[in-house]
Amino acid sequence: MVEAIDLCELVERFPDDQKCRNYLEHLRWRDGVRCPKCQGQRISSILKRDQYDCDSCRYQFSVTAGTIFHDTHLPLTKWFLATYLLCQSRKGMSANQLKRMLRINYRTAWYLCHRIRHAMAEVPPLEKLDGTVEMDETYVGGKKIGWGVYAGKKSKEVVIGIRQRGGDLRFFHAEDAKTGTLAKYIKENIADDVDVIVTDEHPSYPWALKKLDSKQTHKTINHSRKQYVDGDIYTSTVESAFSLLKRGIMGTWHRVSAKHLAAYLDEMTWRFNNRKNPFLFRDTMLRLIHSDNLEYKELTKAA
Repeated sequence: MVEAIDLCELVERFPDDQKCRNYLEHLRWRDGVRCPKCQGQRISSILKRDQYDCDSCRYQFSVTAGTIFHDTHLPLTKWFLATYLLCQSRKGMSANQLKRMLRINYRTAWYLCHRIRHAMAEVPPLEKLDGTVEMDETYVGGKKIGWGVYAGKKSKEVVIGIRQRGGDLRFFHAEDAKTGTLAKYIKENIADDVDVIVTDEHPSYPWALKKLDSKQTHKTINHSRKQYVDGDIYTSTVESAFSLLKRGIMGTWHRVSAKHLAAYLDEMTWRFNNRKNPFLFRDTMLRLIHSDNLEYKELTKAA
């Protein structure tokens, strides 16, 4: 697939599981089928079972072996549709919506969404951000104690956002927004030779940068004084990403548990960073192929 694809074309190209399998084989084995166990290339086909037999180690496998599709009972056509819908919905797609659209039960839809999110997650170590970097924090969720009244920031979950202007966005589910926590994310994600770090007036940022003995230029915009732009000093680009996240939580997912918040952040950042990528579906399918399986018991075990 070397061109962009829309939903109508997706349905036309992949009307059955065999077409889906052929596409997965093309993505996974561009240089010919290889045994996932010994990497051997002497392979025999078992046509009646859509499987292969390795002539070297006698291991029998299919294109879904060792991938996130392993042991799935859901048709691959529905996997393809769900992946496309999650990629193309800017504010995400709820499990209830997928349940209605794909004619599956809620548990299956919920598990399907989380497996796709698992594949979207970036694997560290990540390339550090440089140039002009904006950093901010926001609070999501919280226990409602009355009509329109919440229990305050202590009941909410902290999300740290870091965005390079003209570059990538990163979201993190943090324990708090204290100096040590901010310093950790700065050290792990922002390059030492960054041009400038722009933040709001949160008192922890200067101490976080000082604690790292950082030489970066730190510029601050003071929101408490109704100041939002001062030349090239602003945090509007990372705040626009926060706005999209909150619309996803309030308007699409409605309820996001603290346990799974990081997974939703992974989905949002993957889609946001690839919003101009015409091959987003193909690249997400590659992620699914190369991602390990996520078991249901792992998702539902106590935190």
